[in-house]
Amino acid sequence: MIRAFATFVFVALAALPARAIDIQQVTSPGGIKAWLVEDHSIPFTALSLMFKGGASLDAPEKRGAINLMTALLEEGAGEMNSVQFAEAVEGLGASARFNVGDDALTVTARALTDNRDQAADLLRAALTEPRFDPDAVERVRAQVQSVIKSEATDPQSIATKELAKLAWGDHPYATSINGTEASVAALTRDDLIDAKNRVLARDRVVVAASGDIDAEQLGALLDKVLGGLPETGSAPLPQPAQLQLKGGVSVIDWDSPQTVVSFAQPGLPMDDPDYFAAFVADHILGGGGFSSRLMDQIREKRGLTYGVGTGLANGVYGQTWQGGMASANDKVAEAVGLIRSEWDRFAKDGVTDKELTDAKTYLTGEYPLRFDGNGKIAGILAGMQLIGLPADYVNTRNSRIEAVTAADVQRVSQRLLHSDQIRFVLVGRPEGVEASD
Repeated sequence: MIRAFATFVFVALAALPARAIDIQQVTSPGGIKAWLVEDHSIPFTALSLMFKGGASLDAPEKRGAINLMTALLEEGAGEMNSVQFAEAVEGLGASARFNVGDDALTVTARALTDNRDQAADLLRAALTEPRFDPDAVERVRAQVQSVIKSEATDPQSIATKELAKLAWGDHPYATSINGTEASVAALTRDDLIDAKNRVLARDRVVVAASGDIDAEQLGALLDKVLGGLPETGSAPLPQPAQLQLKGGVSVIDWDSPQTVVSFAQPGLPMDDPDYFAAFVADHILGGGGFSSRLMDQIREKRGLTYGVGTGLANGVYGQTWQGGMASANDKVAEAVGLIRSEWDRFAKDGVTDKELTDAKTYLTGEYPLRFDGNGKIAGILAGMQLIGLPADYVNTRNSRIEAVTAADVQRVSQRLLHSDQIRFVLVGRPEGVEASD
C-alpha cells in the first residue's frame, strides 16, 4: 500500500444501495459488539474486522514491525505451517486476508455457511496463535525489503513520503508503515510478538458481518474468533496528529524528463458540519475526473498533464485536502500556477448551478453500484465504525449530499481553500520553480 497521504481514503465512505439497509447492532455473549446485515439469498458470510491504530502502533525504533507481523498472519498458525494453513483455508472454499495501514489492521474473511465454523477456527488460530516460523519470517522480510527498495526509486513514492514527513512531524503518519531497510532487517521474533500484542486486542476491534448468518450465530462466531485475544492492547491508541504543513514548494532532484507533483493543505474530519459541502466542492474542483475544473484547465485546455486529481484524505488521526499530477519539466511551473489560481478562483467565484447539479447527481448515483456483495457491505460497515459514523449514515448520506447548496460550497471553499497554504512537493528537474521553506 502507498503510505501516508495516499493511504487515506480519497473519498467519503459511499452509500449503500438506495433501499434502506437494516443494520442490526449485535453484542456477543462475551461482550464483543458488531454490526450485521443479514442476507440469506446465498450461503456465504462475509466478516470484516478492523483493529484500530494499525501500523501507527509500532514501537519506537521498530517501524515496520506491525506491517511485517500482519503479512505473517497467514503464514502458519497453531499446528499448521504456512503451506498447511493455506491448504486448510482453500479446502474449505474460504478466504482470509490481512492488511494494515496507518489507521487499522484489517481482516477480511469469507466462508460458506456449511464450513463457517471450521473457517472460524482457522481465523482464530491466525489471530491468536501465529507461528512466525523462521523460514516464513525471512521470506516475507525479503519481500518487504524489496518493496522498500522499489519505492526508493519511484518518484511518486518519494513525493508521497516527503509530503507526509513535512505534514505530520513526529506522528507515525510521517513515516512509511513498511519501515526502512535497516529497521526491518533488525526485527526479531520477539518484536513480532510485541507488535501483535500492540494491535490485536478486543478493546480496539470493530466488527461487521453480512450474509447468511443471524445475530445469535454471529455472536457465537465472534466469541470463537476473538475471545482468545487479550482484552486490551499493550500500547495506547495513537493521539491525533497535528498537521504541520506550511505553504510553499519543496523540490527533490530526480533525473527524469517529467516532474511528479504531490500537494496538500489542511482538510477537515467527516464530523465537521461543512464536510459534505467540501466533498461536493472537491468533486467539482479536482475529484471528478474529466469533469473537474483542474482537469479542464490543466489537461484539456493546455495539455500540461495526462491527469490531475484531488481528494479529501480522511485519516482517523488527521486529515488533508490533497492532490497530485505529473508534468514535463518545462511545463510544471505553469501547471502548479494553474492549481494555485484555480484554488483561489473557486473560493472567490463559487460554482455554477450546472456544476452543482451534475456533481450531486454523480455522487448520489454512482456509489450504490460499488456495493453489490456482502464482502463490500461488511467492509463499509466496519470502516464506518472505525471513523465513528453512526449506523444510519448509510441511509442518510445521499440526502445530506442533496442538501448541499451553492452557498454551502462557497462558504466551505472560502474557509478552506487558500493557495498560500498549499505545500507542493516536486520530484524531478522542474524548470522555473524555486523551492521555498
